[in-house]
Amino acid sequence: MLKKDLLELCLLGQLTQSPQYGYELLRRLHDAFPDTQESAIYAILRGLCKEGCTRSFAGKTSEGPTRKYYELTDLGREKYAALLAEWRAMRQAITALGVE
Repeated sequence: MLKKDLLELCLLGQLTQSPQYGYELLRRLHDAFPDTQESAIYAILRGLCKEGCTRSFAGKTSEGPTRKYYELTDLGREKYAALLAEWRAMRQAITALGVE
C-alpha cells in the first residue's frame, strides 16, 4: 500500500463521519502526515472527486471566502471499504512477520 493509498484511506475515512470542508481535512491529514505537502493532499482530494468517490458543494459563507465542503458518495464508500480491507490485510501480514 503506497502513501497515496494511505492518504486516500484517511481522507475517505474522515468523510464517513460527515461532510467536511477542505481545509479541515487538510489540517487533520497534515497533522498525521507532517512530511506531506498540502498541495498533494488537495490533489488527492480533487482526484477522488473526479473519480466520483466524493462530491463537493459550497457551504455557508463565513467572514472569509465560501468554504468548499466534500462528502462521500456510494462509490467512495466502496473504495473506502476496499482500501480498509487492503490496509487490514497488510497490517496483519506485517504483524505475522513479527515487525513492530
